[in-house]
Amino acid sequence: MAANGTSTASSTNALLADYNGLQKSAILMIALGPERSSKLFAHLKEEEIENLTLEIANTKSVDQATKDAVIEDFYTLCLAQQYIAEGGIGYAKELLEKALGPEHAMNVIGRLTASLQVRPFEFVRKVDPSQLLNFIQDEHPQTIALILSYLSANQSAQIIGALPPDKQADVAKRIAMMDRTSPEIIQEVERILEKKLASLANQDFTIAGGVDAVVEILNTVDRATEKHILETLEIEEPELADEIRKKMFVFEDILLLDDRSIQRVLREVENSELAIALKSANDEVQETIFKNMSSRLVSMIKEDMEFMGPVRMKDVEEAQQKIVNIIRKLEDTGEIVISRGGGDEIVV
Repeated sequence: MAANGTSTASSTNALLADYNGLQKSAILMIALGPERSSKLFAHLKEEEIENLTLEIANTKSVDQATKDAVIEDFYTLCLAQQYIAEGGIGYAKELLEKALGPEHAMNVIGRLTASLQVRPFEFVRKVDPSQLLNFIQDEHPQTIALILSYLSANQSAQIIGALPPDKQADVAKRIAMMDRTSPEIIQEVERILEKKLASLANQDFTIAGGVDAVVEILNTVDRATEKHILETLEIEEPELADEIRKKMFVFEDILLLDDRSIQRVLREVENSELAIALKSANDEVQETIFKNMSSRLVSMIKEDMEFMGPVRMKDVEEAQQKIVNIIRKLEDTGEIVISRGGGDEIVV
């Protein structure tokens, strides 16, 4: 099997030697056809779509052998990524060597770790949070923060919610203020869990943590944990707490409210402020708000929006922030409930 796999891999490498990543991506899209390719486009950034579309347009006729080679190459990368997620780089390397031979296996692994930036602690992402908590709860808050920065928001939320109250805010603060972590430090932390983790540290510096990371975690934890962390941060790091609060609930998140809550919020909002706030809102947000207003009031708001002309983005953002502040105030007083996806937010 390995000999046959090695031969196929060598043939694929030879056919694709003169193609770069963008060219191979274009050929893959062509080979898959419009229906399948459109599903892949949905996961790409706007700039990536533009570059790929241009490359597809400039691609001349491609023979079937090259198409087959590109599909085989893409399948191999997907398979390697799955192996890495299941058991780490060592596990992936062992399986790929049996199928492709040592040289091609190392080539595939190298491309993944360099271009796809395999994340450290990937294996831990499949570990039950309660089990992981037993290994890290007594570690230094900075160590816990580093590990949580690489986990899913749901995993991190469960772990941070189970930490002692005096540690919760400290860990959250360290996640928010984290920027770049050197591979040496990551490797040192991984060695603490050496029996559970595979070493996935890249040669390049990896970015983890930040305000967005702690916001995602706080949006997932229970309300009591969220309030405790934010109240503690307001005392210790008021500017950081304010930045986190601004990102905790944005204007577009009004879609998370039920109709009754939206109606309650609208009773506190001036019509002029609402008209300005809706100037840059997407259709879904506008429709959700308008369906919770009388037809007469909707007509008035739409008329105001039409006749006010161009509005500075700064004014729109300020109007939206005022509405967000009203929503936060009403949530704090228990008059509305924001559904953040956790079980404790279910209302019966």
